[in-house]
Amino acid sequence: MLAVVHNVTAATRLLDVLAVYAGDPRVETVFTCPGSSAFTAGTTEFLAARGVRLIPWRQAVSTRFELAIAASYGGDLHEIRAPLTVIPHGMGYNKYLETGNRKPETGNRKPETGNRKPETVFGLSIPWLMHKGEVVPASIVLSHEEQLDRLRQSCPQAAERAVVAGDPCLDRMQASRSLRETYRQAFGLEPHQRLIVLSSTWGKQSLVGTGLELIRRLADELPWDSYRLALAPHPNIAHGHSGWQLKMWLADCVKAGVLVLPSEELWQPALVAADLTIGDHGSVTFYSAALETPILLAATPAGTVDPGSPIGLLLDAAPRLDLARPLRPQVDRTIAEHDPDALTPITNLATSLPGKSAEVLRSLVYETLDLTPPPGPAVVRTLPVPALTHTAPTTQFVRVTGTTVDRRAADLTGIPPAGTHLVIDTAEPDASLLSLAAVLVHRTARDASRWITETLRALPGCALAAARITDTTWLFGTTTGRLVRLDDITGAPEAFASLLYVRLELSGERLPGELDLQLGETTHTATATVLITAPPAAPRGRQPHP
Repeated sequence: MLAVVHNVTAATRLLDVLAVYAGDPRVETVFTCPGSSAFTAGTTEFLAARGVRLIPWRQAVSTRFELAIAASYGGDLHEIRAPLTVIPHGMGYNKYLETGNRKPETGNRKPETGNRKPETVFGLSIPWLMHKGEVVPASIVLSHEEQLDRLRQSCPQAAERAVVAGDPCLDRMQASRSLRETYRQAFGLEPHQRLIVLSSTWGKQSLVGTGLELIRRLADELPWDSYRLALAPHPNIAHGHSGWQLKMWLADCVKAGVLVLPSEELWQPALVAADLTIGDHGSVTFYSAALETPILLAATPAGTVDPGSPIGLLLDAAPRLDLARPLRPQVDRTIAEHDPDALTPITNLATSLPGKSAEVLRSLVYETLDLTPPPGPAVVRTLPVPALTHTAPTTQFVRVTGTTVDRRAADLTGIPPAGTHLVIDTAEPDASLLSLAAVLVHRTARDASRWITETLRALPGCALAAARITDTTWLFGTTTGRLVRLDDITGAPEAFASLLYVRLELSGERLPGELDLQLGETTHTATATVLITAPPAAPRGRQPHP
């Protein structure tokens, strides 16, 4: 078999589908890339990391195969010497997409007249499906009957090649829902914490393409200990610009505590774990709605999708995020008032065969290969459990009220909220912020005591420094000479640093042997040992803390 990989997005869907037969020793799969996609960059590296080696396109089209399978169109697919099966690489076929340097085929259709937009839905129209009057794919895999209806209208010559086979991606997510708590814990979530997934397709009209202000506003407005933000960017963003460029663009969001999913496949477990998805006209937003998760639309560009397609219908029906108003009330209200049945008539258009795609696709492959399928049913695989680290904002505004600690990413472009102090992690790259910190936190100190002494000496404006000894033991020192060790810490050490700052430096309290604090709805504890109580003489030349 020949697997035709146009780009990383197509590769992720192909690997899903190839698993239905890849363990059969009678079948060998050879991979190639036609090089026709504007987003080919990174494809070789993505596949190599999974043990896949590509053969050159010229070699692929000069070799005869029993079957070829692709998850996209584009390039000279008509040159392949094998029956070609094409599967969608997203939620069906919805987008209008330019055909680039390909000349649209006219077939038997009459030319468009007036101001009507030509029917150029990617994957369902003549420019993508035909070459010199002939339909190129032997099998056109669709996920729902409604796509077949649109195919009959836009390219009737290809309708007899259609195979409605359901949606393998949605099937995997649905099969994994019983493991939701598994994925939530993998994302580091406490029971009360809400995971907000931010989904962006590619292009100027996507969530990311319209600007990053929304992402940063959410990080600033949503308390860190009650909400977590995970961004799922379309692979085409990184591969169309570069991974380095995307990292630079998102650096401030990461500093604010946003988890940018580090792998192209992690959006699926993220959706299973999510409490809300904020998205655009991409497939991920639709999949989230199909999982009955609340959604909010942040970008709904007109003219990018077929209005009669499932995603077009979703853009008309789903609630929108109002960027002119505070965001947290909208987030909370959308979650609280969510009706899982409200969008069901639309999300049911994702698949005509829920849970059956693996079986149908396996039957299609083996029928084409003229082989008897292996015994037993085709397996719907659960999603892998990710290994993730979700780090707190490197710069936080913190308010301590009694034992309650409220932490938010610090927006230093405005006025600091009343009653807060600034906590900065040494991972913060902006050197100018160090002198503004009331509390400084260091997670990798080799000598905690020496680091505290020398850092407070170098930063006279900093009132308290906190250094990690082990994951559950930290050392805290103040400009007035106090030194406290906390053991058996059950929560965020930097939150305990804020509590100590308020009690020791602002209030002058005596510390009890047992401390507790409230983060969100969870109470955390630690055992306190005061090592030094008497303030030593100030070092020569040192300025007093204001």
